Amino acid sequence: MIDVHCHLEQKDYDSDREQVIEACKKELKAVITSCAHPRDFELTMRMVENNKGFVFCSCGVHPEYIKEVSEREKDDFLDLIVKNKDKIVAIGETGLDYWYIKEEDWRKRQKDLFIELIILANELDKPLIIHSREVFEETLEILERQDAKRVMLHMWGANNLVNRILENGWSVSMNTIILRSKKHKKIARDMPLDKLMLETDSPWLAPKRLLEGLEARNDPLSIKIVAEKVSEIKKIPFEMVWKQCGENAIKFFSLPID
Repeated sequence: MIDVHCHLEQKDYDSDREQVIEACKKELKAVITSCAHPRDFELTMRMVENNKGFVFCSCGVHPEYIKEVSEREKDDFLDLIVKNKDKIVAIGETGLDYWYIKEEDWRKRQKDLFIELIILANELDKPLIIHSREVFEETLEILERQDAKRVMLHMWGANNLVNRILENGWSVSMNTIILRSKKHKKIARDMPLDKLMLETDSPWLAPKRLLEGLEARNDPLSIKIVAEKVSEIKKIPFEMVWKQCGENAIKFFSLPID
């Protein structure tokens, strides 16, 4: 199994990052960590270099950070992505977030950056990892208008748009949110298994926090809990979910692993 979306660069792992990665190597085939801010690029590249064939990365600017990243920082970051394209398996996460960003002018900048990163992904022939919160229709419209190719909708939350996603040939990644969210359970139910991938979005969304309200850090090993829940929802064997979702990830991201 492969955790296709986590954030190992976050400060939550500063005290034991390498130990977490080593523990994951015993249970998983690979993890894809998401560098979502320019400040995290150097650390992300170091993790990839030190854990070749196991830690892979995507790079982009999370829409939540639109106010933090200057135009100059953004341009420099995109230049770094281009220069290091062979070490990066996807562009993202990128997209729209109207939960955090309320002002119209900043939302417009989000859209502009989103489009710029879609164009970059097409130019580099890289898949896209999409973040969308409180703005589902418009996210799909922009992706369609920009002729986005390989798309993974991370933690997608609009069940009514599943058919449209499938018509475009895109995929969805699901995480521990399905332990408590009815709409995400419906999406896991309705997405064909060959268009589904599994993630944790760790360090966030720890099962203990979701189910018991306890302060806890998530990590990529909880991908097994996600697979178990998908198995239960779809009424298919756990082994089928574990194997197929891993194969989906290898193919989608063109990962150089067996």
